[in-house]
Amino acid sequence: MTNKEWVDDGPLVRPYALVKGRTRARQDVFDLVAFVVALADTLHGWMNIEPEHSRLLYLCRRPVSVSELSAGANLPIGVVRVLLGDLLDMGAIRVREPMERPNAQLIREVLTGLRAL
Repeated sequence: MTNKEWVDDGPLVRPYALVKGRTRARQDVFDLVAFVVALADTLHGWMNIEPEHSRLLYLCRRPVSVSELSAGANLPIGVVRVLLGDLLDMGAIRVREPMERPNAQLIREVLTGLRAL
């Protein structure tokens, strides 16, 4: 067998390995539309952090939704939620739910508008 048979085009470390097999954050506050903002500039000197923690902290210097963080970090949403849970436990971020959620009628109108395009 050659080395090429063992290499794929995926990430070097699988997402479940980044979060040590965890599938949920300790606190279930990470809705897709929840906003996250960094309270710390850096994680230098913090124990048990991964480069992905630092990347997420960098991405949420300004308030950003959990779904945008997932896209910006190019990580699955489940992994992002677990990593954000770590950051929340460290006191490095703050999470806020949006003030108002869209109602079903508004969602239907948006879908109708999108289909019209």
